[in-house]
Amino acid sequence: MNEANPLGNMTEKILKTQALYGLIDYEPYVIMIALVLFVWLFYKLFLRDASEERHRSLRGHFRNLWRHTLWFSALFVAYKFVYQTEHLEWGITRALPYLGLLTSFWGMVVFVKTARLILLEYLFLGNMKTAVPVLIVNIFSLLLSVTLLLWGASYLFGIQVGPLLATSAAFSIILGLALQDTLGNLFAGISLQLDRSFEIGDWLEVVSGVQRMVGQVREVTWRATVLLGMTDETITVPNRFMANSQISNFKGGDQPFIRTQIFRLPLDADIEVAKTCLKESLADVPSVRSDIPPSVFINETTDSWVVLKVVYYIDSYGLQLRIGDKVLAAGLEHLKAKGIALGRQVYEIHEVDI
Repeated sequence: MNEANPLGNMTEKILKTQALYGLIDYEPYVIMIALVLFVWLFYKLFLRDASEERHRSLRGHFRNLWRHTLWFSALFVAYKFVYQTEHLEWGITRALPYLGLLTSFWGMVVFVKTARLILLEYLFLGNMKTAVPVLIVNIFSLLLSVTLLLWGASYLFGIQVGPLLATSAAFSIILGLALQDTLGNLFAGISLQLDRSFEIGDWLEVVSGVQRMVGQVREVTWRATVLLGMTDETITVPNRFMANSQISNFKGGDQPFIRTQIFRLPLDADIEVAKTCLKESLADVPSVRSDIPPSVFINETTDSWVVLKVVYYIDSYGLQLRIGDKVLAAGLEHLKAKGIALGRQVYEIHEVDI
């Protein structure tokens, strides 16, 4: 750089130019590019068995990372060209600190995005098929960004971060009170994730008093847990509500779910034939486990009918309504083929002399 071209007293007072020029060097740049390539190679080597949904998510993150890396590289090359070239116009040399500051800022952006991808890949490695909650990833990215900004303010601008944080205590209290609900939901979400009460893809039954919600976990955000209900409706539950509720987790796995179906038959129906008929009808429903024998038993009797309860086993908690519909339809069809009708309510009317 041409020493004859001054940078200006104002820039020197605000920005530590020598510290900035020392930061933007070939070694940090090579380390940054190597880190980006390492993240990409890790994805190609260790996450090949991930689901297609996961691959789409990672490819989107990598496209964003490559764009920012290209911008960072272009700024780095432009900065080095201006810094190392003699006899440039004074205006171009005057802009060198600002070009360096933009380059360092873009490098921080690339570093945060790379670190975010490292955490995502680590979470994906432990859970190949279903999604993972991005709440922890978002918090990590925010904390890392704030840390880098504070470090940059101290290292490049000479700002004393400690006194600044101390004098902002009153502002922090006011902000905390204003964001009480938001912060409560945030920390409740963090607590739920640390306790590992549930994961993405689990079916939950959330009960608090008379309120009851059932759905599959789709996402855990800053404010709420998003569930997908039985009929594909989206249910958004605040994290504080989740933390204070009773949660039943129907994770599934190797353990099947037990479900029942009721059939009301006339009192004069052949019960044994009806039981055999209902057991055979379950063979017409592929979603019902065939390796675990179903059972049919008398559950209740009234003056009008006898109640038979069919107990069967399924693997998918989320499909229980659709499977139950097929079980009911198959049972009715088989009963009808045997000439067995459903029971009807019988009313007896007695004449009373007044």
